[in-house]
Amino acid sequence: MDKGTIVRTAALLLALVNQMLVIYGKSPLPIDSELIEQFVASLFTIISAVVAWFKNNYVTKTGEKQRELLQKNGLTKVKGGKSK
Repeated sequence: MDKGTIVRTAALLLALVNQMLVIYGKSPLPIDSELIEQFVASLFTIISAVVAWFKNNYVTKTGEKQRELLQKNGLTKVKGGKSK
């Protein structure tokens, strides 16, 4: 078996054990639903912010090269929304 199969199988077993504990009223994690909701909302906000910031903002060396190439070939937009 490869590593991916082992990881997926372990995750499935963990999910099944968790589901059985929930069915029998044994909460494996003493967390209320409000805390989970806040965590999910915070996680969504953080991921969205990082993706929005990183996407097309030329923050890597490769991105800088890409921006220079676009400017060199006149493919960037100017303030009026027109291409150079």
